[in-house]
Amino acid sequence: MNTLISTPRRLVAALIAAGMLGATGAGLMTARTAHAFSFGDSAPAATAPAASAPAASPALVTLPDFSQITQRYGAAVVNISVSGMRNVSDNGDDGDSGTASRQRQQGPQIDPDDPFAPFFRYFGVPGNGRGPQMRQPMRGEGSGFIIDPNGIVLTNAHVVKGADRVTVKLTDRREFKAKVLGSDPKTDIAVLKIDAKDLPTVKLGDSNNLKVGEWVLAIGSPFGFENSVTAGVVSAKGRTLPDDSYVPFIQTDAAVNPGNSGGPLFNTRGEVVGINSQIYSRTGGYQGVSFAIPIEVAKHVEKQIVETGKVEHARLGVTVQGVNQTFANSFKLAKPEGALVANVDDAGPAAKAGLKTGDVILKINDEPIITSGDLPAYIGQSLPGQKVQLEVWRNGEARTLVATLGNANDRSGKVAQADQGVKKGQIGLALRPLQPQEAREAGVEQGMLIEDARGPAALAGVQGGDVLLAINGTAVKSMDQVRAALDKSGKSVALLIERDGNRIFVPVNMG
Repeated sequence: MNTLISTPRRLVAALIAAGMLGATGAGLMTARTAHAFSFGDSAPAATAPAASAPAASPALVTLPDFSQITQRYGAAVVNISVSGMRNVSDNGDDGDSGTASRQRQQGPQIDPDDPFAPFFRYFGVPGNGRGPQMRQPMRGEGSGFIIDPNGIVLTNAHVVKGADRVTVKLTDRREFKAKVLGSDPKTDIAVLKIDAKDLPTVKLGDSNNLKVGEWVLAIGSPFGFENSVTAGVVSAKGRTLPDDSYVPFIQTDAAVNPGNSGGPLFNTRGEVVGINSQIYSRTGGYQGVSFAIPIEVAKHVEKQIVETGKVEHARLGVTVQGVNQTFANSFKLAKPEGALVANVDDAGPAAKAGLKTGDVILKINDEPIITSGDLPAYIGQSLPGQKVQLEVWRNGEARTLVATLGNANDRSGKVAQADQGVKKGQIGLALRPLQPQEAREAGVEQGMLIEDARGPAALAGVQGGDVLLAINGTAVKSMDQVRAALDKSGKSVALLIERDGNRIFVPVNMG
């Protein structure tokens, strides 16, 4: 199991002692550190007597002392061990990954029990191969923290996924069999219950008040080392990760390793502001980029699970992508902000509200949408049936739409809206109308087949075989419409294309 954690800067001293830094450099760093930094509330180091003309003293940088937070709340952080059965291939490898021999050839491999395995594989870390499936026992570990003295524990959903038995171990060595009250894969939150009373608890804070650059502390069980403490800073907020569009992650440089998942992320006031969840890695180990789920997301999920035993998320019924400068120029936006609508689900809430492919959503309920990830994160924390007001940019002007959110558990709704268009010449495209059979195979009503892409279009990633659906949000059905759309464009255009069943906007810079 995995979790996010970060290492204090005092580890520099440990690296020096271990000989990890050059001897000369270590000596210089040690000497300078004694004069340049003040740790916690300790007094600054003595300095030489002042000369007759007072010299400006160097500014002292005070690093946080997390010992009081650890002493007060460390007992509320628990170790979670799980056991159960998992599917593996006949060579003993996890059925979700490549063969063991190929792993050895390709480099570092992932432990099949590692809950971060899907995330590692996304970023290129090899897994194990597929083969005939067998059921084998599995064991794993993670972290969690107590939020209620009567035994309510929060952790990650991936920590307890597929587990037949979940055991919670406290810092006083007591162990309890835990009941999983519920889990939500969309946000990676799970709520456990143990039969105990008068337990130590953490204090929940507000991650909305976190600032980039602020110090944070993580406690967890990396590699089974219970109650390990590390620290770092907030690197960014509102990060959107693959397959985690419901969560605006907090990025930190906290050291995260297998076993830390589900542990708390504290601010310097001792408040839990996040749940350590994932890391970015090309090796399977910590590389300085860790992600935590904001505590507001966890509280929203925990409340629903405790009250109803299930979690419901709202659904708008669109697929969105980011707005870069080329898109902003194409749609005549003042700034490259908002969520560009690439797909609209047929008969979904967005379609009923009048939202169209090519619209750019700028605000929802007066909350600005800066990046495309802001929209699904907001929707995911809303409830089905809730009405939202959308500020939308369409055809060079803003308009307001009102949508009634649906339920994300409803799988009705099929992607609709087939737009079209593009041109050869300055943009570098060779086009022809789709034949009826080709249109049916592509799942569109009409469009232009891109036979060849060169120049600006090829540089932007357009490929032969793509189907052009729209230019700058305007559907095109013929070469005349393509030329007309291009004539209205500036130095950049946004092409809506269909490729392998997916629709995306591609920005093409013709300047």
